[in-house]
Amino acid sequence: LKKYDSIYMDPREQENDWDRDLLLDPAWEKQQRKTFTAWCNSHLRKAGTQIENIEEDFRDGLKLMLLLEVISGERLPKPERGKMRVHKINNVNKALDYIAGKGVKLVSIGAEEIVDGNAKMTLGMIWTIILRFAIQDISVEETSAKEGLLLWCQRKTAPYKNVNVQNFHISWKDGLAFNALIHRHRPELIDYDKLRKDDPLTNLNNAFEVAEKYLDIPKMMDAEDIVGTLRPDEKAIMTYVSCFYHAFSGAQKAETAANRICKVLAVNQENEHLMEDYEKLASDLLDWIRRTIPWLENRAPEKTMAEMQQKLEDFRGYRRVHKPPKVQEKCQLEINFNTLQTKLRLSNRPAFMPSEGRMVSDINGSWHNLEGAEKGYEEWMLNEIRRLERLDHLAEKFRQKATIHESWTDGKEAMLTQKDYETASLSEVKALLRKHEAFESDLAAHQDRVEQIAAIAQELNELDYYDSPSVNARCQKICEQWDALGSLTQSRRESLERTEKQLESIDELYLEYAKRAAPFNNWMEGAMEDLQDMFIVHNIEEIQGLITAHEQFKSTLPEANKEREAIQAIQAEVQKIAQYNGIKLSGGNPYTTITPKTIDNKWDKVEQLVPQRDQALQEELAKQQSNDHLRRKFATQANIVGPWIQTKMEEIGRISIEMNGTLEDQLVNLREYEQSIIEYKPNIDQLEGDHQLIQEALIFDNKYTAYTMEHLRVGWEQLLTTIARTINEIENQILTRDAKGISQEQLHEYRTSFNHFDKDHSGGLMAEEFKACLISLGYDVENNKTVRSTDKPGGENGDAEFARIMGIVDPNNSGVVTFQAFIDFMSRETTDTDTADQVIASFKILAADKNFIMAEELRRELPPDQAEYCIARMAPYSGPDAKPGALDYMSFSTALYGESDL
Repeated sequence: LKKYDSIYMDPREQENDWDRDLLLDPAWEKQQRKTFTAWCNSHLRKAGTQIENIEEDFRDGLKLMLLLEVISGERLPKPERGKMRVHKINNVNKALDYIAGKGVKLVSIGAEEIVDGNAKMTLGMIWTIILRFAIQDISVEETSAKEGLLLWCQRKTAPYKNVNVQNFHISWKDGLAFNALIHRHRPELIDYDKLRKDDPLTNLNNAFEVAEKYLDIPKMMDAEDIVGTLRPDEKAIMTYVSCFYHAFSGAQKAETAANRICKVLAVNQENEHLMEDYEKLASDLLDWIRRTIPWLENRAPEKTMAEMQQKLEDFRGYRRVHKPPKVQEKCQLEINFNTLQTKLRLSNRPAFMPSEGRMVSDINGSWHNLEGAEKGYEEWMLNEIRRLERLDHLAEKFRQKATIHESWTDGKEAMLTQKDYETASLSEVKALLRKHEAFESDLAAHQDRVEQIAAIAQELNELDYYDSPSVNARCQKICEQWDALGSLTQSRRESLERTEKQLESIDELYLEYAKRAAPFNNWMEGAMEDLQDMFIVHNIEEIQGLITAHEQFKSTLPEANKEREAIQAIQAEVQKIAQYNGIKLSGGNPYTTITPKTIDNKWDKVEQLVPQRDQALQEELAKQQSNDHLRRKFATQANIVGPWIQTKMEEIGRISIEMNGTLEDQLVNLREYEQSIIEYKPNIDQLEGDHQLIQEALIFDNKYTAYTMEHLRVGWEQLLTTIARTINEIENQILTRDAKGISQEQLHEYRTSFNHFDKDHSGGLMAEEFKACLISLGYDVENNKTVRSTDKPGGENGDAEFARIMGIVDPNNSGVVTFQAFIDFMSRETTDTDTADQVIASFKILAADKNFIMAEELRRELPPDQAEYCIARMAPYSGPDAKPGALDYMSFSTALYGESDL
């Protein structure tokens, strides 16, 4: 039987085989008759006809010629319509001649046998036609047609239990091989696991019925005949199996086309998802920036130091908690944008243009505005804290001095308005006058304090102190009272001086005591006021200045003590004279209310306040020394971290230029390098903690370092962003290499050449540098690719060609070509990419060569989500051959490579 598998067999061998066929087993003849009849009808029905009896219906040659036209797609000579034997023989000969014209040598088969209805010859002729038009083209791995068909069956049924296809007869008797072929290609049609090897009739009928109902393969054999025959006919089985091959090979082409379309659609869907993710992330980041900037630009002052300290703490929380995730989002947004653009370039899609206002440059601009507002906000808060500190100090100083002054003025108006001198003796009036002079001296001594009170009130007004109205009211009252005291003092002096002419007796000692006691008393009061005066300093030098001034004050105490002893000696002399002269003193010194006890008490108070002042100054000195320690601690760490960040930035610059090894090696090294940077984060956190302690201590300067926390934060964020961008560049190069088929050696050559001409290590090439780089790689940029025979090389054509290239690698006319743009250009020049034509060709296969495709065809051939994706986006087809519901797959495929909707 193997000889029948080759159309070009030896004529003698073929004749011998036909002789053997004359002894065809009746069971085989029955199988061939049914199978060949069904096979012929599967083609004749396309012409609207069929046969009933294979040896009778082909006798006139008409249906035989029609069958050949249907299966070949060619026109045969016009048949003769006469009913005479000669007409029939001529028609059959035309059919046999056509077969012979296809390179088939027919031996022992003549037109007369066919016209006479010879069954065996007719079956042999039909088998020859089946071999030539249904089986000959089946060839797997350069095997013969029969071997190719057998190998195809073996491969398709290999995974199935109880199936072992070794031939085209007994291997098919149990029906499992037929079911396995169907299940392999259409698993939804057959539940293979429920079939039993010991029930061949059920298996065969199931396969035949499913093939006829769902695969359009007519039932060509009877299950009972196959089961009841010891060895089924090979020709019948081969004919039937070839129908399965042709049915599923068409499906394979459709599957291949569908897979190609699915791949293209998946790229578009993924890119659209990436675009939507970018848009959302960009929108969220911009919204956060827009919400944050007004908060940072709010300069509404607070009334108290506690409220401003809370503002500063809120700002620190923003710096520590809210901003760092946004820094990461901004970096990730740039990485996502670069990755998306790379994927679009690799899939031959147009570059992604974000919505207006959401470009990376827009986000960088908004981020720059945010950092500007942030810096201004911090400076404003620190200035406000200094202002409020100064205001609190001045307000407390005002209240202290006002209280002392009000205490001194208490009762002075009543004293100045009394009429005691009217009934006083001359000595008493004289004493009243001296007493008044002492009061005027005291009043003059208090003039400086009143002026200080007024000056402090004025300064509080100028610094916009929140409680200025009450301060002004109190100051106004003090000033009005002071003016009233001045007027009353002047009025009383005049009254006393008018009375003075009548009073001559005066006690010189009392007067001298009063004159010396009053200034000394005022000095002690001033000293006590100074010793209790509040102070505010910001560094060691200022507190040391106060300590020096205090030491100078203490050095004057011995001389002051001598003055006290001298004043007390005057009073002692009065007592001595009175005692000596037997004078009984009535009351105290008529010229002053300052008694020796008062002086001693105040002197004791001064001596008590001096050590207290010593302690306060020493405590402040310790505080300033602690502040200086904080400055040194921060500066020591900052002077290490600052140069470390700068060194790492320079190292990353060198790494991005001097990359060695494969891209995967570089990626691993860069990620390890990134991890080493991230592990340095505790040093930054330590600096943040030291900086917070400095701010809480209200330290505003640091002479031990030029680095500020703001500069270090920016440097750290730039370092993290730079290493992330470098890693992303390598990842994009890997994407480019894998998608474009660029070898590792090519990428190394491109990187080496690029770095050679990147003299300033900026990561980009100027136009002339880029041109030299291309020339070094052997790329001809001097001659235009479309030079006419009359054009000369170089010149304007060379300029035009280079201008074309620059338009590709630098579409924004920035004047700089990045390494990624350079790689994309070289990959486009040296590799193939998918195209709209390829997608159109794939859709044409699914549409069975039509210019349009139906929705049910898409749903049948594509996964559900991708089928619906196409249906939702395809426009209705409007060609002359359009049908209701027809879709235009050509414009859809072209649009896949056109402008993005986003």
